[in-house]
Amino acid sequence: QVQLAESGGGSVQAGGSLRLSCAASGLPFSSYHMGWFRQGPGKERESVAAIARSGSGSKIYYADSVKGRFTISRDTAKNRIYLQMNSLRPEDTAVYYCAAVNTPLGYYMNTYYNGTAYYHWGQGTQVTVSS
Repeated sequence: QVQLAESGGGSVQAGGSLRLSCAASGLPFSSYHMGWFRQGPGKERESVAAIARSGSGSKIYYADSVKGRFTISRDTAKNRIYLQMNSLRPEDTAVYYCAAVNTPLGYYMNTYYNGTAYYHWGQGTQVTVSS
């Protein structure tokens, strides 16, 4: 059974940092593309960052709103991905989810931002940024 478990959320003041972690189990982690999504209060779910499977040349994508502030990474030995979030803003307040999919790389490069393209999801972790 595939399980994705996020952790690391919390409450911080604007300008602060958090590091989210997503532990994956029940799947061949190195073969899966992974993504971070978020859904803020009253907002639609949106892509935050994505990282292609191991051996793909480390293809990484970011939403424009987080470029230069967030960093996604994966540790294949630990079956985890991370989202380092710096310079947090109140508008980053949301529930953050990790997701996994193992579609062909070419297809993934065109769909990484689309939540419906992912097969597996975690339960989410709350991030609250106060001004």
